[in-house]
Amino acid sequence: MPGFGAVGYGPGGAGRYRAPPENPNVTDATEPKTMAWTRFGKKKDMPGGLWIKCESCGGMLFRKEFEQKQRVCGSCGYHFTLPGRERIALTADPGSFQERFTELMPADRLGFNDKVPYDQKLAQTQQKTGETDALIAGTATIKGIPCVLAVMNFQFLGGSMGMVVGEKVARAAELAAELGQPLILFACSGGARMHEGAVSLMQMAKTCGALALLNRKGGVSISVMTHPTTGGVTASFASVCDFLIGEPGALIGFAGPRVIATTIKKELPKGFQRSEFLLEKGQIDRIVLRAQMRDELARLLAYATGRDPVAAFKPAPAAAVEAPSVAEPIPEPPAEKPKRARKAKKD
Repeated sequence: MPGFGAVGYGPGGAGRYRAPPENPNVTDATEPKTMAWTRFGKKKDMPGGLWIKCESCGGMLFRKEFEQKQRVCGSCGYHFTLPGRERIALTADPGSFQERFTELMPADRLGFNDKVPYDQKLAQTQQKTGETDALIAGTATIKGIPCVLAVMNFQFLGGSMGMVVGEKVARAAELAAELGQPLILFACSGGARMHEGAVSLMQMAKTCGALALLNRKGGVSISVMTHPTTGGVTASFASVCDFLIGEPGALIGFAGPRVIATTIKKELPKGFQRSEFLLEKGQIDRIVLRAQMRDELARLLAYATGRDPVAAFKPAPAAAVEAPSVAEPIPEPPAEKPKRARKAKKD
């Protein structure tokens, strides 16, 4: 009796013997390479990444149009996480941002070992993102009003707060007090960085102390909490500024809702830990759309610096985005494969 693979249905017809290759992962080099075909004709290669799926409504979004709308879903208004550099470009006046504290570099003080050692993970993340750590800080102007701007980057280890992030926030607060300028902090983080242990937890006290010193010197601080802002970041500098702003639908809390529900063994209220829920409970001051964030920050900066807020605040419509080019049509979203119709059974 022939062994497994001795009989096949190859080009020679059913039942004709065809010996399997010595290495099943390597095809026979003498066989001609055929093109991929489908039931409806030759398969066309389509570049990937043209469409993305909304995490909220499940709709298909054309990537170019999605990025023109500042990574906001045009159907349901869901605000996706925004990379740090893109956030700065949307917020600051063009060419005004001057990065500071670039000499600060993270280090593996505890010799933390996981599946990948912490020092190797840092090197890989730095190479992938082009950033030294999860926070970018510097000076900028917003509609001509100078300020100190610090933005967290969720792409760097989930925006986790380690010693470099805490030090940059503290130095940014000290710089704002020295220059007599308001401080704006954009939070987007999963919390304290577990790889640095107690060192990361110490940053909570450091950042709160620096903001308290800024407040005693008459400085103004503004915190913008974006999706997600959780853990030790929420429990420290993100929640102790003078003005607390949230983006629509942002998850803001310490422990996650699933952990809380499991611990207290009760069903949580609808929208729990979302910015709308926190606004209703008085934990944040207001919710601002991403398209209007720059205008709102300019108004607050004008109040803080004694300028005319009416002149600084020229609100743009919520849907003020660059329209897609007419000459470049938007391709159709990928459709599901049609199901083969069943043949009617003969009597």
